[in-house]
Parts: sequence; C-alpha cells; structure tokens
Amino acid sequence: MGVLLGGGVGAGVSGTHISRRHMRFLIGVAAVLVFGAVLTALNVYELHKLTREHWSKAHVGGDAVAEGRGASHYARPVVWIRGNKKNSGYLMHITNVFHRLGYDQANDGDDWDVLWSHNYPFRELKAMMTNLKPQQRVNHFPGSGFISNKVNLAISGLSFVPKAFRMPAEKEELLAHAKNNPEIMFVQKSNNHRGIKIEKLDALDLGTEGTFVQEFVHNPLLVDGHKFDIGVYTIVTSIEPLRVYIFEGDVLFRFCPEKYHPFDPDVRDKYVVGDDYLPVWKVPSLKSYYKDFGFGMKGSFDAWLRAQDKDTEVVWDAVRDAIRNVFYSKEAALIQATSHYPSPSNFFEMMRFDFVIDDQLRVHLMEANMSPNLSSSHFKENRLLYEQVMFNLLSLISQLSQAYVEHKQKGECRRVIPQPINPDHAHEPANMSGLTPENTFLTEWFRGKCLIDKTFCS
Repeated sequence: MGVLLGGGVGAGVSGTHISRRHMRFLIGVAAVLVFGAVLTALNVYELHKLTREHWSKAHVGGDAVAEGRGASHYARPVVWIRGNKKNSGYLMHITNVFHRLGYDQANDGDDWDVLWSHNYPFRELKAMMTNLKPQQRVNHFPGSGFISNKVNLAISGLSFVPKAFRMPAEKEELLAHAKNNPEIMFVQKSNNHRGIKIEKLDALDLGTEGTFVQEFVHNPLLVDGHKFDIGVYTIVTSIEPLRVYIFEGDVLFRFCPEKYHPFDPDVRDKYVVGDDYLPVWKVPSLKSYYKDFGFGMKGSFDAWLRAQDKDTEVVWDAVRDAIRNVFYSKEAALIQATSHYPSPSNFFEMMRFDFVIDDQLRVHLMEANMSPNLSSSHFKENRLLYEQVMFNLLSLISQLSQAYVEHKQKGECRRVIPQPINPDHAHEPANMSGLTPENTFLTEWFRGKCLIDKTFCS
C-alpha cells in the first residue's frame, strides 16, 4: 500500500513538474514569436523609411516629377512589376511587399523607380534599358544568363558542378568518359529543365542541339530516406567591383516525394524534385524541429545534422565558396555585358542557387535560377520565407551607391564577395591573386573596416 501510495504521489509530482516545464516552454516559444513579430514590424518600418528617404533624395527635381506624375504621386515611389499572366498569382508576394513599403504601381512606360521584371528585360526593353534615369533600379544585370543559363553553368568545368557535355558537339568526349567510368549514371537536360530522367546512353538523343548530358549524383544525403535539394537566395548588388550576398535567414528545402531506395530510374519521384515536392514539415525527422520548436527550414536541417554528429558549417562553407567561385569565373563576361550600358549601378539581381548534398557532405551545384519562384500557391507556409527574402533584398539595395550603407542595411544577408574575413587574421594581408584592381581595392577596404569594427568582417 505504501509503495503504491508513494508511486502515486511521485507520479503526481512528476506530472506537475512536466506540466510546469511544458508551460515554461510554451511561454518561451510565445515570447520568441512576439519578439519576432515586433522585430519584423520594426524592419518593415525602417525599410519603409529608407525607401522614402532614398526616393526623395533621388528625385531632386521634386516639382518637375510631381508635375509629370500628378500630385497624388508626389511623395510615393513607383514600381513596375512586369511578367506574363500576372493575375495567376506568382507575383503576389512581390506585389505585397512593394505595397507594404508604400510603392504605387505602374503598368508600363518609363516613369518608375523600380522595374521588377520576371523576364529578362534587355531584349524586350533594350532602348529603355540604355536610357535609364539615375534613380531607377532594375532587378536584372546584363549578362546574368552567363550564370543562370543551365548549359553555360553545366559545362563551366567548376569542380562542384557535376561534369557535363554539350550535345552534339561533345558527343565523342561523353562516350569516351562513359566507357572509362561504367558505374556513372547520366541525365540529359536542357534550359527548360523539364522531363529529366536517368537513361542509358544508347537511349539518349545525343544529336539534340541545346541540350547537355550530365553526371548524376548517385549518393545523395538522405533524410528519412528522401533525397532533397536546397535553394540559396543570392543577391548581386555590383559587378565592378563584385558585391554578392546570400540570404541566411532561411534556405528553401525540397524533398523528393518517394524514398530513394530501392532505387529505380523509372520512378522520377525518387530522384527529381518537382512542383509537388515533399516539404520539410512532412519529413518525420524534421517535422518536430519545424512545427514544435519553430525552427526554419535551414534551422531544422542543421539541428537534424548535428544530431547525426555532423558539422553543419562544412555544408554552408562549401555553399558559400561555390557561389563565390561561380561569380569569379563569370566576372569578365559580366563586366563585358554591363559595359554596353551607361550606368551599371541601375541594376541588381536576385537568383536562387540550387544544390544537392551527397552522403560525404560535399555540395553539388545543379543550377542557378534567374527570377526564382516566389509563389506560395503550392505551400502556404513558404510565404514567410519569400517575403523575408524580398524585404532583405530591398533593404540591401535601398542605396546601391555605397558599400558602407549596403553593409549597414544587409539585414539577414551575408556577404560572400568580397570574401568574409576571419577577424583574428584581419591584420594579415589577404590573398588577392586573380582579383581585378576594383575587387582588390574593395577587399582591402573591408579588411581595414574589419580591423576597426568586426561586423564588417562578414
């Protein structure tokens, strides 16, 4: 009886203890959420203020602008959001963010402050792009296709891009490579990136122009048996010198709907991420981190990876290095492309770099997407990520003319070019071999600022 009574009391105390712990946890989560909401509101307010200040400074001839636009437009910046089938909703979050920042919308013409074009504008609007006003900003750089074109990237020869062969020009090299490496599987791709499937070489059409055949990453890292890719949002604010940032607030994770093993090349859902991918919150090992603890996608993955006794920074350092090296490899082509336009400072760019991680934690760059999808029509939960990316992007480029201002407004973005500096070694000369004079100067400027203020180190 005494034992039973003692057990009952013990259970009651334990239950109370668990209940209190649970309550403290809930209070903590609530506090974090409230703090996050307040911080977001403050960021929106500050960004709104910066936008208004930037617009008012840019338009020195305020009376002339007011007369041209009409009195109702005098104190408000204007955005022209341009794309096919706009009413389908894929530009909704972009429109919402500009609206919340106080922008009026234009439908055409040249009387705007920001042009957000889903399509590459330098062919369709060539005359306009060569006659931009000093305050106008366009969300693409001339020549960005040197990076976002899938064929160009695949055959770049960079070590972290799976080896590829352009068809039909490199057909013989492909056949020789396949003969020497019989264990390798291949996929054939084109710029539209549709219909990807693993096939035997003799089943591929090696005579099709505009396609390439690429090695397949056969040993992907799996979470609960599912292959996945990661999308890292990358922002370019300057070409000469290069200034490139990645958004570190979160990363897009997309999982294949079917488990990878037993592997079957005829089942594409085992190895191809499509529109109906498996989201983080439906992957059992990540669901608790995402749903119960309120982590983002990147935070959920990092927590899971640490639970496997793996170093998360191995992955993210490799991602940053890969993005950095892509831009350095295409720098000369980008400079040449922008040289045809009077003022490169009119342009900025946001891309999404998609990677696959293998079971040795090596990263493989699959593609870089110009005008990446920012629609949450498939998954409503992605809305927060997409709008965070937009807010941070617009904060970063609110005043493009100064690296100092850019640094102060970078929010949750992290600089990848110029390369971040270890503050413990900032006094040592940096290795700047291969850098242009402009990049060398800017790297030295950041190193000098890093010695004074560690926030400038990265």
